[in-house]
Amino acid sequence: MKKIALILVLFLLFPSISNAKNCRIETYSVAPTPKPNKLKSLPTSDLVTISKKNFDNAKTQLTKLYKSNPAQTEFYCGCDISWVGKKGVVDFGKCGYKPRKNLNRASRIEWEHVMPAENFGRHLQCWRDGGRKACKKDVSFNQMEGDMHNLQPAIGEVNGDRSNYRYSQFTNQFNQYGQCQSAVDFKSRKFQPRDEIRGIIARTYLYMSDKYKINLSNQEEKLMTAWDKMFPPKKWECERNQLIAKIQGNDNKFITEQCNKESLN
Repeated sequence: MKKIALILVLFLLFPSISNAKNCRIETYSVAPTPKPNKLKSLPTSDLVTISKKNFDNAKTQLTKLYKSNPAQTEFYCGCDISWVGKKGVVDFGKCGYKPRKNLNRASRIEWEHVMPAENFGRHLQCWRDGGRKACKKDVSFNQMEGDMHNLQPAIGEVNGDRSNYRYSQFTNQFNQYGQCQSAVDFKSRKFQPRDEIRGIIARTYLYMSDKYKINLSNQEEKLMTAWDKMFPPKKWECERNQLIAKIQGNDNKFITEQCNKESLN
């Protein structure tokens, strides 16, 4: 009887043991999650790195370009540049520049966005969400920020004073930076560039507006169109355009068109 009872107990327990074993090995098939865009799936830290590399790479390439063309000068004041590694230095005595306020910043070359970052950034949702910092994770902003056609070497102090002020014509007095023929009106937030670079500025604005679909105000468009006609490109602007095209993969068509016309005449 004891043996029969033991067999019955084992018989009753067996299904439960079998089910328990099945529970341990049972698997469920889950549909694979579609992979998001590779760039957008990167961690924020990686996106910031990519953003930094875009702008940094542009500056590195432009530094090499200018070191290979040592006769080319600083943008706003026409001062000669001496390159020490990646650092550009200006000899104030040679060009008659006098620092207005910030000697440290005046002593170095910075890469100026001819069309300010705010002008092209504010067209993007990221800028409205958190300004330049938020746009560091935006692919479109990174491309615009690192576009070499929009970057020029400038004395750091003048670059800082220009800020995001609009270009304009408002004075015949140039005494803020020694002999430098550029001027800033801080109250009205306007910046007047020297004559020699007005055509370059115009073709840069027209290029940025065309390539990235950035609307210019009526006043800006009229000014840039006028400067484009009044100040045609010279040899270096044509050469620079083609050198950047080889590096970046695209030219500034507003420069190319005029340079081609000049070469035909």
